[in-house]
Amino acid sequence: MSRRTVREKVVQALYECDFHPDNVEEVIASRGGKLNEEDRSFYLRLAHGIRQHAAGADAIITRFLKKGWSVGRLSSVDRTILRMAVYELLFEDTPKAAVLNEAVELGKAFGGPESGRFINGVLGSVVANLEQIKQEQKQIQES
Repeated sequence: MSRRTVREKVVQALYECDFHPDNVEEVIASRGGKLNEEDRSFYLRLAHGIRQHAAGADAIITRFLKKGWSVGRLSSVDRTILRMAVYELLFEDTPKAAVLNEAVELGKAFGGPESGRFINGVLGSVVANLEQIKQEQKQIQES
């Protein structure tokens, strides 16, 4: 199975978790149940990592939203895709171009008509400031 398919399953699982917050572990387990061992490992790492680092990802995303916008104002799908991309940029060894491409394609597939462009714009700003963001994250972890 491709990593794109795994990312799709992560987006679907975390989207579902937004509507079933009492059954998060069950939802994550059920969505990743039919993956092979390698894909399941990647799926679980992403799903749990994104949930664990959601607040930090939200703070980063907020910095690059239009004035007056908040992460809470975003659609659940766009928010989930942005969180996943920020998580991968910070914590996975995935090439930046691959993260951006995957996020934009997921936005086009699962989001609204403008999701791909919106996600590309926000993540383009994140990537342009990625080294500064990584330094800030490192300082946060050290304190």
